[in-house]
Amino acid sequence: MRRKVLALITTVCMITSMTVSTFAAPPDKPSGSGGTEAGGGPGGSSSSTTSYTGASTITSDTTETGSTYSSSNGSENALLVSGGTSTIKNINVTKTGDSDDENSDFYGTNAGVLVYNGATLNIQGGTITTEGAHANGVFAYGDGTINISDATITTTENNSGGIMVTGGGTLNANNLTVSTAGGSSAAIRSDRGGGTLNVVGGTYSSSGKGSPAIYSTANVTVNDATLTSTSSEGVVVEGANTVTLNNVTLEDTNNTHNGKSTTYKNIFLYQSMSGDADEGTASFVATGCDITTNQGDDFYITNTTATINLENNTIVNNDSTGIFLKAEAAAWGTSGSNGGNVTLTTSKQVMEGDIAVDDISTLKMTMSESSSYTGAINGENTASLVELTLDSSSVWTLTGDSYVTSLNDAENDYSNINLNGYTLYVDGEAITSTNYVASDTGDTTENVTTTDEDTSENIEGMDEIFEMANEIGKVIAYYIMLFQIA
Repeated sequence: MRRKVLALITTVCMITSMTVSTFAAPPDKPSGSGGTEAGGGPGGSSSSTTSYTGASTITSDTTETGSTYSSSNGSENALLVSGGTSTIKNINVTKTGDSDDENSDFYGTNAGVLVYNGATLNIQGGTITTEGAHANGVFAYGDGTINISDATITTTENNSGGIMVTGGGTLNANNLTVSTAGGSSAAIRSDRGGGTLNVVGGTYSSSGKGSPAIYSTANVTVNDATLTSTSSEGVVVEGANTVTLNNVTLEDTNNTHNGKSTTYKNIFLYQSMSGDADEGTASFVATGCDITTNQGDDFYITNTTATINLENNTIVNNDSTGIFLKAEAAAWGTSGSNGGNVTLTTSKQVMEGDIAVDDISTLKMTMSESSSYTGAINGENTASLVELTLDSSSVWTLTGDSYVTSLNDAENDYSNINLNGYTLYVDGEAITSTNYVASDTGDTTENVTTTDEDTSENIEGMDEIFEMANEIGKVIAYYIMLFQIA
């Protein structure tokens, strides 16, 4: 009898000394949110035959100073360079005359200056102005190369980019002043077949509908320059192509929808399926830049796989409704498989704003070298996959409940994650006050975050335990009484 009583007392002690870890159950997954989006880039089908006409032509090595070139005819270049290596200082180019032939976009047949067929043209200073439709400023096609510095380029009509490459052309720009006013007229532009665009210094601005500062179906690198778009996106990358910005100031006010567009954004990575860009991974890299979004989201990804690498940039969004990143299905590709699959890697990067991922899109996000993020990730619990990796120096502060598929945190106690009164769900399991230690102090009591739901569940759970203990206590008292009588 004595052993039975002792066993019962031990049971009561074990029960009353239990600690309870409560994990709030995640809410039901809401239905996926759809949406459409558009880019406003160049498009169309290729032409099997192309003929070139130049008001002035260069076919061999030439050196000139102060030369003037002009054309008022459609589908005619003011200057056509098809051979040799030439240098022109203080050039003056005037181009009028419209073209509605897509060859002007793909092959440059109506550009102010066109270089192709293995030729190289060096332009040092001067002015290039076009006032015709599909009249790009300077254009490198195929194995043509343009090296241009200290010049001013202005285009005024639709489909007229400032500097442009297609078909593998190469263009190196240094300290240019480029402005475009027409629709689909990016200041830095490429089209079918892409090529290489290297830009150092200068200012590049676009003001037309569907005219970002950069439209890339090529490999574009910009260093130490100022990019401004006042109606369209700031940067668009289509297909398996790359934009790399170093020490660049980029400001965008995307306030006009173009084509299929229904949302606003600054940096846009997508695949249009027009055939202008190979399918594959779209890439955006920014280091030491000042990036300002005046309307819409900072990053938007759809119908492509994309990589975004950010290091030590200042990123500001002045739109109270804009978010940091959105990956979702939109107007391109096959419904059900046209989401955005994003790999976001950050170093020494401060980020603010929510991240939204729909049910056919994915996000793999890695934060390192003292990166910080303030926002909610996948707050509607719609994403197909969200993988988050943090090193011990990086910090995430939640601004809403967040849902990730997996969390790889160098801090085992999640001390670099500030729940801020919200709940983080990792593969359906909640991280709450009972298994979280705040990172800014060693005091685990003052910095613990709980929710009303967590508190009520804890109280209810303790009530049940005390009720059980009370019942068992009555039993113990009964047996003690019997023992005393015996």
